[in-house]
Amino acid sequence: MKKKDFYFELPEALIAQQPLEERSQSRLLKLDKFSGQTTDLQFKNILDELNSGDLLVFNNTKVIPARLLAQKATGGKIEVFIERVLNEHQAKALLKSNKSVKLGSTIEFDGVAKLRVSAKQGMFYLVETIGDETLTDIMQAHGNMPLPPYITRDADEHDDERYQTVYADEQQAGAVAAPTAGLHFDNELLAQIKAKGISTAFVTLHVGAGTFQPVKTEDIESHQMHKEWIAVDENVCDLVKKTQARGNRVIAVGTTAVRCLETAAADGEIKPYVGDTQIFIYPGYDFKVIDGLITNFHLPESTLVMLVSTLAGRKNILAAYQHAIDEQYRFFSYGDAMLIV
Repeated sequence: MKKKDFYFELPEALIAQQPLEERSQSRLLKLDKFSGQTTDLQFKNILDELNSGDLLVFNNTKVIPARLLAQKATGGKIEVFIERVLNEHQAKALLKSNKSVKLGSTIEFDGVAKLRVSAKQGMFYLVETIGDETLTDIMQAHGNMPLPPYITRDADEHDDERYQTVYADEQQAGAVAAPTAGLHFDNELLAQIKAKGISTAFVTLHVGAGTFQPVKTEDIESHQMHKEWIAVDENVCDLVKKTQARGNRVIAVGTTAVRCLETAAADGEIKPYVGDTQIFIYPGYDFKVIDGLITNFHLPESTLVMLVSTLAGRKNILAAYQHAIDEQYRFFSYGDAMLIV
């Protein structure tokens, strides 16, 4: 298939720049993955669409304050975007500056050198801390929430809370973008889900900056997916197997949860998995775990719109997206949601 097969025209005015006042206020477009029928709902209605015994799988990664504004030793401005924390003192990062960045140069915060550029790895640089401060210390003191490039404003204090799921695990900090389907859930809705007898499970995928990289090859099969770190434990695998055995549905909350589950089931049976994934799901792929998906609306020609097209059919997705555009749904990270079942 070709990249252009997944193109649609999106009015810029529909790209959500701010979150709604309440998480579950969002609209919800239900899509029947077989018939293509759409139904306009509110996100709170999702409780009516889930059955006792179903399993919802969430990504519990926590977004780190990965965007840091700093200065080079020469005084010039530099932006450091942490892509992946390797350990407490090393990270892969994108560096943006008016002039090329030299290896061995230092990066200063408030006049104090705190990072050194030690190597170049493809499009990324390896940066290391100087002194006793950890990367966490530096990010907490100087970092900003890494809002996506299509949000054209600077991050503020409100984003520190809203660009984070309510179930983000402090022990699983490492994402540089939010698993945005989860942003619609608040604690009250999660309690209602539990009370209805719907099971929940948590996987981890640290969303990387590559999630925003466009598909550059016209033939989508030639596209090279970026690597992202995931963890799927034995408890999740057991819950999936029990749900499938009793004939209930496994519904992923977000494309990141899909990629976790399908990576762990690459051999046909879901098994615990920890490590990198480069799974690229596009039409022709046979899902091994998931039956449904809660997701936001995705960019034209992106790997994520290809993933949802695999689940519901390309024509059904493009027709549903056109309906969402006609009905003025809000798109992307702070936008509205879809339920594909």
